Amino acid sequence: MKTFRVLLADDHALVRAGIRELVQKIPGASVVAEASNGREALELVQHQNPDIVLLDIGMKELNGLEVAERITRDHAGVRTLILSMHANEEYVLRALRAGASGYMLKDSAITELQLAIEAVLASKTYLSPAISRNVIDGYLNRTAAPRKNSLESLTSRQREILQLIAEGNSTKEIAGLLNLSAKTVETHRAQLMERLDIYDIASLVRFAIREGLVQPE
Repeated sequence: MKTFRVLLADDHALVRAGIRELVQKIPGASVVAEASNGREALELVQHQNPDIVLLDIGMKELNGLEVAERITRDHAGVRTLILSMHANEEYVLRALRAGASGYMLKDSAITELQLAIEAVLASKTYLSPAISRNVIDGYLNRTAAPRKNSLESLTSRQREILQLIAEGNSTKEIAGLLNLSAKTVETHRAQLMERLDIYDIASLVRFAIREGLVQPE
């Protein structure tokens, strides 16, 4: 029996416990680590070398879509499966663009988790049946070029800083988290404001919530 290593990343401990119980019933599966935020997930990928990472989208400090993008870029062979409550096309599109191998809805049937994991490990793209492939294809065609005032117009670092701003972190706190100078953070903030055509913090926060980068309190 072929074995595979699984890393769970979700900011809710009870959700992780439930997913862990389901994963451990899958033949060959071994849960090697759990993360409660995106930054921790990246560190654990580096040290635990999982075969697949199950990612929530709405995590503190670094959301699941950014984590998926960095895993795809820096850890060839590690697959990512998004587990989300969001079924709209924009989230799915962003996940696929980030390099995620699959997108599964959290309200799916329990048996679907094994199917999704097996498909992703076999280098296939898995989408929950509730997500229309035709709708996704159409959406991809309509949005091939990123809009100026969209998340896709920002760099990965700018999206990361935008999330931290929207979570209420100061320039000094962001600089400490990212090991950057305060001046560099301010430069990134100015650039992302220009790209989004948004020039005040309150509007940046509303934008980040609307785009799903952070969850409203």
